[in-house]
Amino acid sequence: LAVAEKGGKLAMLSAWGSTETSPLATQVHFHIERAGVIGLPVPGCELKLVPSAAKLEVRVRGPNVTPGYYKRDDLTRAAFDEEGFYRIGDALKLADPADPSRGLTFDGRIAEDFKLTTGTWVHVGAVRMKLIAAGNPLIQDAVITGHDRDEVGALVFLSPAAKDLAPEAIRAKLAAALASLAADPGGSSMHPVRALIMAEPPSIDTNEITDKGYINQRAVLEHRAAMVEKLYAGAPGVIRL
Repeated sequence: LAVAEKGGKLAMLSAWGSTETSPLATQVHFHIERAGVIGLPVPGCELKLVPSAAKLEVRVRGPNVTPGYYKRDDLTRAAFDEEGFYRIGDALKLADPADPSRGLTFDGRIAEDFKLTTGTWVHVGAVRMKLIAAGNPLIQDAVITGHDRDEVGALVFLSPAAKDLAPEAIRAKLAAALASLAADPGGSSMHPVRALIMAEPPSIDTNEITDKGYINQRAVLEHRAAMVEKLYAGAPGVIRL
């Protein structure tokens, strides 16, 4: 659109970090061709990439990183490795494996990934985004389930686009979304085979959603443990392939 309307490309800017890295650890300071690139470490900040299953866990060290958590030595010890790098819980990868100067891209949350009983890793961020895309525009967000189980599932939060549809139509569309994901190449860890629609939206009071609007996968799974059991028990309302 920029080329068509302005005759040239718009500059895309991006950065990555957390509250503990006050506030960023990487930044884009060069032209990028696509969204998703988070740049390179800012001056004085170091990143370490550590193999974790099929991903690269990123750890951060620098003067911008918090020294620890107030009156919580246990959390501080767990948050840093033996070299003083902060375990932020994210995975990154090179935007261009042949040229590190082209920056890094976000590759999901290591802390959210889990294994099925088959021993196969489920990369939650990728599965979640595929499900939301397949269920567009009905799915506002989803929480991926399956830790220590043999199948991937999902707790689904509907978007406002679903409010004018009959429940049967919504279920049919979500079943079609599950079927379309199953038809794509990849194993059972790449897509959910069952889903359950949540009647209540994620709650900020129970930390299910952050003040920045992000869904907290772990908090939802803990707060709605009964819904997860219902999902795998095949109770009424569960959508299955």
